[in-house]
Amino acid sequence: MFFTQYYLDCLSQASYMIADEKTGQAVVVDPRRDVSEYLADARAHGLTVVGVINTHFHADFVAGHLEMADATGAWIGYGRRAETEYPIRKLAEGERISLGDVVLEIMETPGHTPESISVLVHEHADDTVPYAVLTGDALFIGDVGRPDLLASVGVTAEELGGMLYDSVQNKLMALPDEVRVFPAHGAGSACGKNLSTEKQSTIGEQRATNYACAPMSREEFIALVTAGQSAAPGYFAYDADLNRKDRVRYDATAAARPLALAEFTELRAGGAVVVDTRDPQEFAAGHLRGAVNLPADGRFAEQAGTVLAPTDELLVMAPQNREEEVVTRLARIGFDRAVGYLRNPEDALEKLSDEVTPASRVTAAHLKAALAGDNPPVVVDVRACGERQAVGFIPEALHIPLSELPARAGELPADRPLVLHCAGGHRSSIAASLLRHRGFEDVSDILGGYAAWALATTDA
Repeated sequence: MFFTQYYLDCLSQASYMIADEKTGQAVVVDPRRDVSEYLADARAHGLTVVGVINTHFHADFVAGHLEMADATGAWIGYGRRAETEYPIRKLAEGERISLGDVVLEIMETPGHTPESISVLVHEHADDTVPYAVLTGDALFIGDVGRPDLLASVGVTAEELGGMLYDSVQNKLMALPDEVRVFPAHGAGSACGKNLSTEKQSTIGEQRATNYACAPMSREEFIALVTAGQSAAPGYFAYDADLNRKDRVRYDATAAARPLALAEFTELRAGGAVVVDTRDPQEFAAGHLRGAVNLPADGRFAEQAGTVLAPTDELLVMAPQNREEEVVTRLARIGFDRAVGYLRNPEDALEKLSDEVTPASRVTAAHLKAALAGDNPPVVVDVRACGERQAVGFIPEALHIPLSELPARAGELPADRPLVLHCAGGHRSSIAASLLRHRGFEDVSDILGGYAAWALATTDA
């Protein structure tokens, strides 16, 4: 058996290729949109991709099923409840897909979404214990998939939570302890709240350590898995819908192009959003007025989808030689309106010096003094709910998680100084730049974030 996990750190997303090396038949599970790596691996190992399975309609990225099918002629499989604009193979409970001696078996595991499935991998057709189970977003390492993403289409978290209880407690936990667990996401993903950094586990380990796999009633389970979920990034609904559609295919050769400074300036003047992907400190030293800071080193794609809109026309300013990488990462979440980029952003900033401005970043000590002054700033905490509960918070701070800020920015006063903070200063730079982009004038963020504040107040 050929079995490979592909892991995308930026989105904490895992995909898989499974094949029978004797027959050369392969299936790819949950592929990302830029599919060249799967195709290259298949060629290198003499494999033919005959099928592509999505475990569910992904919300956090645009899956590469259409690209894979176009490139290989493979069928596209989903759980039997899925409805799409393109032809699919509907996969039902117990269905076995033979690749030769290697066999894949479908388990219906709804709960994260109604059509969710897991895939049992049998190294040999007559094995009594499966080699592994690919659990999609039903079961993670240390967590289970959140059941609250479909309220907008009329499915409640309680309804999905009940389905998830049956899937996890009655089906996945009924597998033998030694079955390996390979999920679709890892730590950092917004598809759950307590995901581990480990990329594989076993049913036995999850039975012993995963809070959601412990024996409990249906009511206890639903209450547990629906509580404390942070707001989903704004692009999730867009991507989930896009994955149902017969959409435009990803084409690396048709991606954004390098722009001359004059053309870049004209597009910016016409309303295109400048996405500055440099480090927050570089951004703070000087950036184009109105630019949104989305550092490339980090969860760039998810954060871009949180603060930008798919309809935005985007201009990329990236660290040298990372422009095309940034454009690809935008395409992975379906943000295809990156019209171009600058090859030499530092040169552009020098030539457009009249349009360059610094970003205010204050120390924890400065904020402490300002809060005691006559015109104290409004402090805004952009961390997730769980972070505040785990490590504490500034008593005066409003809590608006970054994922909610685009929709709730109107709650903030435009006539008072604003000071934003996160845990360490990365997300607060994003948030502060978004507010400046939207016209807020007196916006700062805290150097070192809450960690610096906690240290400064402890020392005092």
